[in-house]
Amino acid sequence: MAAVLAGLKERSGLSYQELGRRVFTSSSTLHRYCNGTGTPADYGLIVRIAKECGADADELNKLLRSWRAATGQGQDPGPASAAVDPGPSPIVTTDFAAAPVSAACDRPATRRRPLHMRFGLAAVMALVVLCTAVASAPYEAATTAVPAPLGSTSWAQTPRPVDPELFGVTMNSSSGAMPSFRTGALRLWDSETRWAQVEPARGEYDWSTLDRLLDGAELQGLPTLFVFGATPGWAAPDARKAAYPDGSRAAPPDDLDDWDAFVRALVQHAGARIDAYELWVMANHEHHYNGSVATLVEMTRRASRIIREMDGDATVVCPSITGLWAAGAHAYLLRFAELGGYQYCDAAGIKLYQRRITDPPETMLEAVRNVDRTFQRAGYHLPLWNTGTTQTLPLNDPLEEDMAADHAVRFYLTGLYARNRDLERMYFYAWGNGKIPLVLQAEGQPPTKAGLFVSRLHQWLAHAELRSCGHGLRIALPENVWQCEFLIPDEHGVLRTARIRWTHAGTADTRVGAGARSVEYLDSTAREVDHRDTVRITERPILIRYSGAVI
Repeated sequence: MAAVLAGLKERSGLSYQELGRRVFTSSSTLHRYCNGTGTPADYGLIVRIAKECGADADELNKLLRSWRAATGQGQDPGPASAAVDPGPSPIVTTDFAAAPVSAACDRPATRRRPLHMRFGLAAVMALVVLCTAVASAPYEAATTAVPAPLGSTSWAQTPRPVDPELFGVTMNSSSGAMPSFRTGALRLWDSETRWAQVEPARGEYDWSTLDRLLDGAELQGLPTLFVFGATPGWAAPDARKAAYPDGSRAAPPDDLDDWDAFVRALVQHAGARIDAYELWVMANHEHHYNGSVATLVEMTRRASRIIREMDGDATVVCPSITGLWAAGAHAYLLRFAELGGYQYCDAAGIKLYQRRITDPPETMLEAVRNVDRTFQRAGYHLPLWNTGTTQTLPLNDPLEEDMAADHAVRFYLTGLYARNRDLERMYFYAWGNGKIPLVLQAEGQPPTKAGLFVSRLHQWLAHAELRSCGHGLRIALPENVWQCEFLIPDEHGVLRTARIRWTHAGTADTRVGAGARSVEYLDSTAREVDHRDTVRITERPILIRYSGAVI
């Protein structure tokens, strides 16, 4: 482990002092880790060090295996039902309770070296206390006693672009029509493109629906994720039927050569029009797959080999795992990992959703944290793609319009908040369907308020870079307030600080902060502000723009 860390540190060109500042650790501690005289108890610290040094996924996996060997797995991340994650030490995103009391408090953050990097963490926290103490009423008490969701640690990073592909939707349409509001990526499921529909008889393919969808996506410039599932009845005639009226089976084919042939035919036909492949849908749900894990791993190996041989640019996403609130789902994930399944993929498919449809979207962070722990136990570190929701979603009552709009926006903000755990894609379920609790746009109808608000969020973050996310007292805000900080180019292309704030429940009044110049709302209205103003934060996110340029 020490040799890998030392190699990464040497390659990065960073001094021990500078690297320590970036990961909030002393240079002497880093030196002990790199020369083998010390071993960190927290694997999360290893990940932060490695990422600052530019480690890739293979190097992160190697580090995890060596760390587990070095510690004797004494710091097992624990099962899915583990206790609350205490998280890293508190960080500050240079808000300082928004009080204009001194040059130190008013000084804008810089892009290359944010304040918590230029000074020690203790000094920053002391400055926060000073600025807050001399400010007059930095915020009013929150109007809710609802506790913050679990797994919501605060974090900061070197600014990284917000990928528009994070804003994905699953297509519940076979017509080829596309969303009329702004979105970033498409996923094909419940779009009449299941295996049983595309290959109704062995070797006979009906590409018409798939082609309509791919042509529509290509016209919009949207990357497409194809989802495998629903084995044709002819390929597994004695297997249990799947939850679809097309006679498809919730089982692997009797002859895996049929699987190989379909994967090869699909990739050859679609070419570069398909950007990524999810190798099975809800693999641990018996209505979608009831074969053995070993067979699923073998199907993953075969499909990955074919896809990579025929389209080296395509992303291979391992079969998605659902029900992540239950220990059984994590046991399935571990078994798939133990049998080597994840070594064949570029990303891991997971299903993120609230326990109850009315729960705050931020509660999904607990599931993300538990998945991260399970992958640590498994010895893998892969980007996560959230590819959908629970199968029982349509059984819920529709959400009230305002709650639906707020939750839709915060679904994607929760994905951004979880970027520190390598969550890369968020596919909302679904576009085109008007009979689910939260509708963005029913096919043939204009976008709902939820769809328009999601489009507005996407517009806010076009060309933005994400710098940090946090909530509550850790970032000198009321406990129910959440914030992500960005660098967003102005009309002249100059990067300037911007912050999105919202609550998971209730309201709170906060100072906008030094250098604030405007507040924008999801309904496209805006107002000018200055540092003396307060703004009421609600469950509907707002954007605060600042005047200071980032150098």
